[in-house]
Amino acid sequence: MLRVGAHVSVAGGVHNAVENEVAVGGNCGQIFTHSPQVWQDPNIDDEEAAEFREGTAAHLDGPWVIHSSYLVNLCTPKDDLRAKSIASMQREVDAAAKLDIPYVNVHLGAHTGAGVEAGLANAASALSELDIPHDVTVLVESDAGSGTKLGGEFEHLATVLDDCDRDLDVCLDTAHAFAAGYDLSTAKGAKDTITEFDDVVGLEHLMCIHLNDSKHACGTHKDEHAHVGEGEIGVEGMTTLINDPRIEDVPLVLETPTEDGRGFEWNIERVRELRED
Repeated sequence: MLRVGAHVSVAGGVHNAVENEVAVGGNCGQIFTHSPQVWQDPNIDDEEAAEFREGTAAHLDGPWVIHSSYLVNLCTPKDDLRAKSIASMQREVDAAAKLDIPYVNVHLGAHTGAGVEAGLANAASALSELDIPHDVTVLVESDAGSGTKLGGEFEHLATVLDDCDRDLDVCLDTAHAFAAGYDLSTAKGAKDTITEFDDVVGLEHLMCIHLNDSKHACGTHKDEHAHVGEGEIGVEGMTTLINDPRIEDVPLVLETPTEDGRGFEWNIERVRELRED
């Protein structure tokens, strides 16, 4: 079964995400529990959580993913930012348990001069401090790798998974991977990238794919998403990814732009058109 959806709004309450996902034609999806630009408690009451769970069970196949705050930096060498990041992640995994959401997605962040090895160690140890509910898994997301941000190389993800005391999995963002230097624009390149991911990280750890095309060329480290098949990855690469039997059951979550008269609904339909029966 093709599971495809989008990152939708929770404006007016998290329960509204279900209706918003259905409206764009998705059967799984992703949310922020609050504005990603601030340190904030998700603050979801019991009634709202129950409505979300009931709506999801009635109308969607799932899964949902919570995307953590953009302020979280697990790689940081700064004690105060580290403490805030851990506290924020704890609130997110607790919110996920309350909503019956199986995954919380997070970027590793930037080492800001501490170095790659130290940054990855900081991330692994920060995630090890979390008290993660048994039915929730933290997903480490691949990154475009600009500046001192980590996660652009599959080896970074593998290191954190290996060194963390918690069981972690991965969310692969196609636009980020492409920007980081993994050429997904051809059938061979897309297949080879999945093979490399399997060799380095392991496909058993791939629980979600952020299916985004890229407005910028491979290896530029520029993170700007494009409509599916309309960017630098293009139709050949996207079609290959969507139909690769090794990942055909992995949920696809779109973070594509709303522009040129097209939004999530157009992109979700585009994915379905590219999927070969």
